[in-house]
Amino acid sequence: MPDLSVRVARRHDLVTLQPLIQRAYRGDDARAGWTHEADLLDGERIGIDELEAMIADPAERLLIGFDGERMIGCVRVANSGGGLAYLGLLCVDPQLQAGGYGKQLIAAAEQTAHEAFGADRIEMTVIDRRVELIAFYERRGYAHAGTRDFPVVVDPPLHMVVLEKPLD
Repeated sequence: MPDLSVRVARRHDLVTLQPLIQRAYRGDDARAGWTHEADLLDGERIGIDELEAMIADPAERLLIGFDGERMIGCVRVANSGGGLAYLGLLCVDPQLQAGGYGKQLIAAAEQTAHEAFGADRIEMTVIDRRVELIAFYERRGYAHAGTRDFPVVVDPPLHMVVLEKPLD
């Protein structure tokens, strides 16, 4: 497995990061990987303004991963309070998925949650129809902790599975 270097995103990274996120989640390019939402949702996944707000918020860390000089993915960690952190926006370039990068980004997010926010547990949400992705997270120690409504109304309706993991 290639070694990944991970650091906190900076504003100048966002012009490269935003299209990478789009390619990983939506559109035909996303179908090259196995973690996409392209069959469920379309349109923009996230805009530059939203990414800028993340990096400006002291209760969030947007981590980006590099293989050498090449940006290959990201993960968001947010302090939810009460010892709980939230992991989201995990993505790896669709051409590089299944190479171990996602596992390394998850590990970096969990470490950041513990060290930066003092979290003793971390949660994430996954679209309920993404059973293979839920199984991937379960193999990494995440357990089903409930469901939530999908943040926007879509037809047919979607729901979010909440997965939680204790941190050491």
